[in-house]
Amino acid sequence: MNMKKLIVFSLAASLWACGEEPAQKIEVEKPKPVYVSTYKPLPSEEFVLKGATVLIGDGKQMDNASVWVKDGKIHAVGLDIQPPQGVKVIGAQGLWVTPGIIDVHSHLGVYPSPRHENNADGNEMTAPVTSEVWAEHAVWTQDHGFNLAREGGITSLMILPGSGNLIGGRGVTLKNVPSITVQGMKFPDAPHSLKMACGENPKRVYGSKGRSPMTRMGNVAGYRAAWIDAKDYMKKWDDYYEKAEKGEDVDPPKQDLKLETLAEVLRGNILIHNHCYRAEEMAIMIDIAKEFGYQISTFHHAVESYKIADLLAENNICSAMWADWWGFKHEAYDGVRENVAMVEKAKACAIVHSDSAIGIQHLNQEAAKALGAGNKRGMSLEAKDAIKWITLNPAQSMGVADRVGTLEAGKMADVVVWNQNPFSVYAKTLQVYIDGALVYDRNDPSKNAVSDFDLGLTDPEGERL
Repeated sequence: MNMKKLIVFSLAASLWACGEEPAQKIEVEKPKPVYVSTYKPLPSEEFVLKGATVLIGDGKQMDNASVWVKDGKIHAVGLDIQPPQGVKVIGAQGLWVTPGIIDVHSHLGVYPSPRHENNADGNEMTAPVTSEVWAEHAVWTQDHGFNLAREGGITSLMILPGSGNLIGGRGVTLKNVPSITVQGMKFPDAPHSLKMACGENPKRVYGSKGRSPMTRMGNVAGYRAAWIDAKDYMKKWDDYYEKAEKGEDVDPPKQDLKLETLAEVLRGNILIHNHCYRAEEMAIMIDIAKEFGYQISTFHHAVESYKIADLLAENNICSAMWADWWGFKHEAYDGVRENVAMVEKAKACAIVHSDSAIGIQHLNQEAAKALGAGNKRGMSLEAKDAIKWITLNPAQSMGVADRVGTLEAGKMADVVVWNQNPFSVYAKTLQVYIDGALVYDRNDPSKNAVSDFDLGLTDPEGERL
């Protein structure tokens, strides 16, 4: 018996000897979080962006409005803001201001640039279920893609493992700031995600090796077997804590990293993000979630979400979609350009994502394409609607909508200033703020982070090679 248990049981014995009953419940120490965020906002100053067209991010638009940033937070947004004397006022007449753009599906850092086989760390394709791996343990923070994404207005993003497995591992939500360590980018207290994949990818990867799964039937059997094991593992730990809190002398079960992640999903602490293209497969994944009692946060890629948009709304599941990628494989063949707009109109949670180191640099234009496709079909959508697809809705999907995604008082001051309507093909970011700190300025390169790959190779004397 370890010393802690010895103390607990000795105390109980002493109480009995004195004729006193021990407390009904003994506090049992539970595991502490590991790999916690060390993120600290960059220094910022108080300022007001005055006279802009402001897209709040929640479906509201304010013209000739001001955004007041104080202590790294949104202090106020309105038409009649009068800051105290001495507060910096930045004229923003003719400009547009939005919340920071959020990409819910990125592989920056785990498939970084410059691309090299040595840095391809997104897919642990050694077993159909690898829930023990975490994307954050492989993120290369020097990936120049983070800087390019920041120039496109990306202030937060979720890095996911790839889709080669039934269950591929944990994803991580990052603030898009320069950092030597991934923990220095990690969004404080954001829930972990778990990447799952249905359809062609896992059955192709393992079927080609003559292993299970090699069919969609095998895929579903594999998910169910994993969740059965996870339920059993969770029960063992729940039973242990129950007995230990009663003062019984019990040893804890052996820790299993794979099942630990799955058990945390079942407890509601980790959010499911599911690569899934076809409508009937999404419906099956919903059935599996109901069988085992967990909630799916988001279907990714989801090119057929328009077919089951009512079902997604009913089950409170987001769809992270491309604007117009389709047809590059069989399960992507039935995509339509109106997909995002149709999900929106069904009052389900619609998101435009990138899944691309290039697309993330102009996610506003990807959303603009989806907006245009919907309006071409008479759906009467506006910029104030489309901005949700790349701000509030991804924040909701990632479990951080209480802190980012809209320009509301008290939220992190992640703000983008645009030269015009961000859904114009001519739109450019002028300034990007994260927690009120200026991290990109188109007109002042001295404010911008510089990658080693911007500098190139130099000899020992500093001359370019």
